[in-house]
Amino acid sequence: MMRTALACAAALAALLTASAASAQDTPDVAWNLGVTSDYVFRGYSQTTEDPAIFGGVDVTVGSFYAGAWASNVDFGDDTDAEVDLYGGYRSEVSGFAIDVGVVGYLYVSQPSAADYDYVELKAAASRAIGPLTLGAAVYWSPDFFGADEEATYVEANAAFSPADKWTVSGAVGHQALDVNADYATWNAGVAYAISDNVAVDLRYHDTDVPGLLSDDRIVAALKFLF
Repeated sequence: MMRTALACAAALAALLTASAASAQDTPDVAWNLGVTSDYVFRGYSQTTEDPAIFGGVDVTVGSFYAGAWASNVDFGDDTDAEVDLYGGYRSEVSGFAIDVGVVGYLYVSQPSAADYDYVELKAAASRAIGPLTLGAAVYWSPDFFGADEEATYVEANAAFSPADKWTVSGAVGHQALDVNADYATWNAGVAYAISDNVAVDLRYHDTDVPGLLSDDRIVAALKFLF
């Protein structure tokens, strides 16, 4: 309950800060909705390899942003859905795009002793070099999902646009945990923009952890932007 309240308060504070600091700017609101053959997060299926429906909203005011996103999940218990609340600040420094913020992960109908809810602090940077964009990000949580407490996730990523409407991208990450074993994860895929509002993505995911939910898999997703 404490972490749930913290996550909600953090995202709300980010939105209020954005409104107060950039009152002269008109808020930009963007919606997204999609379906995927498997919801994979850091290499692990969140839906026991079943499809997922997801959607969210983002509000940007100047350099500040806040948003919410949700998807169905299946952990083999009563948990029905994941709801993410987030906020932060984006800017550009010496040609690098900078993004710092906070993300709260909340789980609907989780068992009382599950301790799934958690908060992460985020710092990311990227740089575009022609059609190539290189980036890195780090996420840190003082009280992570389930039995783990302090946890850090570090990722390097890249995206390349070889032609109009096509993007090839991939990422390599390392999840450090204080109870469960650390692991590595990676993904690579291609996305195609059918229109300004519709995109498809075909992606390969894998980890160095053997198991039904962490083995290699190919995931297809269709996303609508409004």
